[in-house]
Amino acid sequence: MTGQRSDARRNYSRILAVAEAEVARHGAAASLEQVARTAGVGSATVRRHFPTRQALLEAVFQERIQALCERADQLSRADDSRVALLDWLHGLVRYAVSARGFADVLTYEPPTDVPTDVPAAEPADAQAQHSCGAVLESAATPLLRRALRDEAVRPGVTFHDLLTLAVGIALATEHHAEPAVQADRLFTLTVEGLSPSPRPLPRP
Repeated sequence: MTGQRSDARRNYSRILAVAEAEVARHGAAASLEQVARTAGVGSATVRRHFPTRQALLEAVFQERIQALCERADQLSRADDSRVALLDWLHGLVRYAVSARGFADVLTYEPPTDVPTDVPAAEPADAQAQHSCGAVLESAATPLLRRALRDEAVRPGVTFHDLLTLAVGIALATEHHAEPAVQADRLFTLTVEGLSPSPRPLPRP
């Protein structure tokens, strides 16, 4: 039994290492069959450890997710709630731009539209509860709640809005010659607005 567990751990580590390389090359389109062949295991073994492509991608990016959660915790003690929220969101955008496939794994639809000023409802199933999007929501929602309380962001903004913006910027710039530069520019436009002038916009 102990030998079987050791084999399973070795298989898991080998599959994950191969998957990280495949995702770096091909992004979210990485082939599970190719992962299995390169790792020297059967497709059934890969699916036993990672039942879905999403599960495999989330495992590949687990360290990045953890880093973002830790950063959210650090920023929760910052004095300026607006700066703290935007610092975290900018970090999310940069992570999503720098790692192929990361934006895809962040695509996340919350189970219900829950206001940010009340505790989030439990997702309907455990898998949704532990998805990358849900984990990040749990970590970053305190930053958003504090910014809303301080009137540092527009009323009604949700975590899902922020995540959608970050994912959209990353996906829109991934094929640019300098995706990080373009993503930073779009992030700045998002934060500052297209029309910073107080004058009203012309009517169409």
